[in-house]
Amino acid sequence: MSCMSSWKLLSWNVNGIRAVAKKGFMEWFKSESPDILCLQETKAQEDQLDNSIKEIEGYQSYWSAAVKKGYSGVGVYTRHEPISVHKGFGKDRFDSEGRTLILEYPDFTLFNVYFPNGKQNKDRLQYKMDFYEAILEHWEILRENGKRLIICGDVNTAHQEIDLSRPKENKKISGFLPMERAWIDKITTLGYIDTFRHFNTNPENYTWWHLMSGARARNVGWRIDYFFATADLIANISNGWISSDVMGSDHCPIGIEVKVQ
Repeated sequence: MSCMSSWKLLSWNVNGIRAVAKKGFMEWFKSESPDILCLQETKAQEDQLDNSIKEIEGYQSYWSAAVKKGYSGVGVYTRHEPISVHKGFGKDRFDSEGRTLILEYPDFTLFNVYFPNGKQNKDRLQYKMDFYEAILEHWEILRENGKRLIICGDVNTAHQEIDLSRPKENKKISGFLPMERAWIDKITTLGYIDTFRHFNTNPENYTWWHLMSGARARNVGWRIDYFFATADLIANISNGWISSDVMGSDHCPIGIEVKVQ
């Protein structure tokens, strides 16, 4: 019989990889020693990253950048060589913003996604909703083909009132609009499990705080960063958490433990 091992997966919107690298990121990374670390909002082309960021001993790193410089972008560090890596999911309209890295492993397929923000204007809100539907369609095709999925990243929407400090004041703000929340309702109905809520139903657990208002010190926040897992994987996930004490970005890291063959 083959024995199971446990992998630690972390996800963090760093609000600029080069900025967070100056704020103790590498020390934190080495002390955490995850199996896989997914980053969002890296804000850098790969040729703008020096080797101290790209080449970490014991890890391979993969990067996907937006065509527009200093915008969006995702990265993954992994101890375990993937079967395949894809930048984007085959839709130029979305892939040009460098929002998705897909790593396939024997036990699961991992999506690291920086979902669009809809606050800027109606066009960006529509882009966000279109992105939601397009990527869900892609996930569903993979599931039909027998793939088990782990999806992590900054989803840019708080699901329920428990997931933000001031739900009533934000009902008409992108990030807590009924149609955005309805998409999370839809995916959870389809069997994508919010791993943090699977383990923790307590309020006042947030992953993002407004930078300008002293919100973090008062814990006036939003839970908009997630690990979702398809229902056929949830038995392999033994823990889910938020590391709200980790500084360096307006978001904090989140994590799960996954048992693999």
